Amino acid sequence: MHPNLLIYNTLSRKKETFKALNAPYVGMYVCGPTVYSDVHLGNCRTFISFDIIFRYLSYLGYKVRYVRNITDAGHLEGDGDIGEDKISKKAKLSALEPMEIVQKYANDFHQVMHIFNVLPPSIEPTATGHIIEQIELVKTILAKGFAYETNGTVYFDVEKYNQNQDYGVLNNRKLEDLMNNTRDLGGQDEKKGKLDFALWIKAKPEHLMQWPSPWGMGFPGWHLECSAMSNKYLGEQFDIHGGGMDLAPTHHTNEIAQNVASCGKHPANYWIHTNMLTVNGQKMSKSLGNSFLPRELFTGDHVLLKRGYSPMAVRFFILQAHYRSTLDFSNEALDASEKGFKRLMASVSLLDKLKTSSTSTVNIAELEQKFTEAMNDDFNTPILIAELFDASKIINSIYDGKTTIDEENLIKLTSLIKVFIEDVLGLSDDSQANDDLNPLMDFILKIRTSAKENKDYATSDRIRIGLNEIGYQIKDGKEGTSWSKI
Repeated sequence: MHPNLLIYNTLSRKKETFKALNAPYVGMYVCGPTVYSDVHLGNCRTFISFDIIFRYLSYLGYKVRYVRNITDAGHLEGDGDIGEDKISKKAKLSALEPMEIVQKYANDFHQVMHIFNVLPPSIEPTATGHIIEQIELVKTILAKGFAYETNGTVYFDVEKYNQNQDYGVLNNRKLEDLMNNTRDLGGQDEKKGKLDFALWIKAKPEHLMQWPSPWGMGFPGWHLECSAMSNKYLGEQFDIHGGGMDLAPTHHTNEIAQNVASCGKHPANYWIHTNMLTVNGQKMSKSLGNSFLPRELFTGDHVLLKRGYSPMAVRFFILQAHYRSTLDFSNEALDASEKGFKRLMASVSLLDKLKTSSTSTVNIAELEQKFTEAMNDDFNTPILIAELFDASKIINSIYDGKTTIDEENLIKLTSLIKVFIEDVLGLSDDSQANDDLNPLMDFILKIRTSAKENKDYATSDRIRIGLNEIGYQIKDGKEGTSWSKI
């Protein structure tokens, strides 16, 4: 554990020294995906960022209980109280059970996280698995007088809550400003106030996902889920709550209100938010046609991409920007990042080949201090990477015989570099695996080409589908067939 770790806290809008509530234990809750579609790169950036935080806290000696939920019900299209449930809508369009949609996209999410070498959380609770806890939480908030029921829907009374609490504390927004920037109820006259939000929503008969409650058949509000699950697994108060910055104004603001209303305590001491992704300077969005999925980035199968990039090169690219900074995707930036990553990995591969001397001019303690100082400054991965590049120059210098190192210090240097690259940054050299597979894949693709030439399309398709099922995609082009890991 380290007394000098600084974390930027959205709540105070400044960096604060991290003090665990119950050291060496740390509770961290991160809002996970709503599993109705493929996980997008913006989400991946958030989860990679919290993976780094999880890894570094563990490196410092903390025993972290990392809870990252799966939203599988209650998240409506407009992120509020109107519209259709995102999962139910997808289920209807696909003529599937909602849980088939959940399973399909949860599996995809886990696969992408594995490809990016994101460690699994300690607990991954689902909203549908905690309906009882959510109903109990609604009962408590009602009993405390901060909610009201209308026609089977229970709403949180924001203005009443704000009489003795600061509803906009997370973003430093005053209630009057929030009210002025919120549209009129527009026929939703069952709400008392414009900012009131649903804790429990009455289900229409055709709604696919609904449960019995004291207020009739319904389903939980999106904001309620995270409060109930964080409360169950981390307690009324825990150390860190995180997510993308888009969650702060409403979702996390409402979580705080629910927690304070139910037990009088703010849920988390430190609120951490990651910044957004842009593409060639524009916000990434489906409507602009500039959003792409992780697998499209790996294969290069997208109009905006010149080629594909390995998962580790993409992870390295993401870590070259601080998690609170905007990260801009471009072919040029990815190319530069990939070259840098290969250069760093090439230096690391020399560690096993270095010759030792009777004397050493390398200061391992100083290197370790620089690495930890970078990460202690609000998990500053770009600075850590810069320090690792400086360390790689030392490795190259030893290899060239310009710098000397003795056996004891070489063991320490090797351990230090590998711990920070592999354990803290979660990076590994994935180029070697492809190099080993090249002859085998060339042989398989030649068999497929021969099958196509002989008009044996059944065998050709079987090879393509079989490779895809075990994680390899093949692409037919004018210059022949290429392959890449999905």
